[in-house]
Amino acid sequence: MVPAPLALLLALGAAATALAEPLRFVDCGSIDGSIQEVNVSPCPTQPCLLHKGTSYSINVTFASKIESQGSKARVYGEMLHVDIPFPIPEPDGCKSGIQCPIQKGHSYSYLNKLPVKSEYPSIKLIVKWELVDDQDQMLFCWKIPVQITS
Repeated sequence: MVPAPLALLLALGAAATALAEPLRFVDCGSIDGSIQEVNVSPCPTQPCLLHKGTSYSINVTFASKIESQGSKARVYGEMLHVDIPFPIPEPDGCKSGIQCPIQKGHSYSYLNKLPVKSEYPSIKLIVKWELVDDQDQMLFCWKIPVQITS
């Protein structure tokens, strides 16, 4: 028999793990890196339901194929094959969990926030997230379906 506090801790750990399940994503042109895992939290199912007025944690594990002094994120909402820029609080990858300069052959965990503003429309779309190196080449690019909701 497992002691009650330990059982509770195990249950909480399982619940936290369930919230951070790796997502199915589409690689949309990673050239200078390879994506190992994408997590959006909380997003237990796809399409991710993004609630207005909420901020979501983004964690991308990738391996770099190049060396780069820096990196910059660009995020878009893709609707009808048109990319609409989506502002994020910190576009500098070197301030988002990546130790710069980026080294070839190393793995990195990129961490950022995706704020969903209250004024956004309730709509289904594709989130496209790019991280480019100092030569403006894609370290990674991924897409996931989302639904913005009240």
